[in-house]
Amino acid sequence: MDTLFLSTSITETIPDFKIGYITYHDIVVENSPQMVRGRYQFYLETMMMDLEDTELTSFPAVKEWRSVFKTLGADPSRYRPSSEALLRRLKKGSDLPSIHSAADINNLLSLQYKIPIGIYDLDLLVGPITVGIGDESISYQGLNGREVNFNNKLVALDQKGPFGSPIVDSMRTAVTEKTQNAIQIYYIQPSLSSEEAKKLLKASGEMFNQVHGGNFDYGLTMIK
Repeated sequence: MDTLFLSTSITETIPDFKIGYITYHDIVVENSPQMVRGRYQFYLETMMMDLEDTELTSFPAVKEWRSVFKTLGADPSRYRPSSEALLRRLKKGSDLPSIHSAADINNLLSLQYKIPIGIYDLDLLVGPITVGIGDESISYQGLNGREVNFNNKLVALDQKGPFGSPIVDSMRTAVTEKTQNAIQIYYIQPSLSSEEAKKLLKASGEMFNQVHGGNFDYGLTMIK
């Protein structure tokens, strides 16, 4: 990957829009070790209890992302940000099964910050990444097994085409236990300052790095 760009179609509509990213190299993805599984389960159970009497829109990041979807032309009640979908599952009392270490940490971070975060196998991506607003011609098979169309929805594309979004990611670039290099895309809420966004990225990279080894770099793409 050369770099990550934002389509002007987004920044003209939402000038403060920003995307964070973290690239990881020489990592080891595996069945989550006991330490991670224990932390994962404890966090989920704690959050389930916290969510019982909590309206999801009381979380500023959830409320803001619903507003972003509306502004860009997508119905947030029909196409939910992935972070809100995770929170709704927990609020209903549904468990989130462990997948592998990378997916589990990714879910934990998304729940912690209440923002959509996607993780992708870097070696399956070609060329620079652009995050833009899709149209009727853009679709892919999601990790949920369904074909998803991205008309009026945020979507990430490389030179091969669309591969990720803040709704559901594609099968094409999914991280597996064979993944050695990866990239996370953080859909930062626009109101968060650049300084706070960079702190969030650094802390997230360090947490992921503690479990998977290797090394990481992070950055923020926005209007200068």
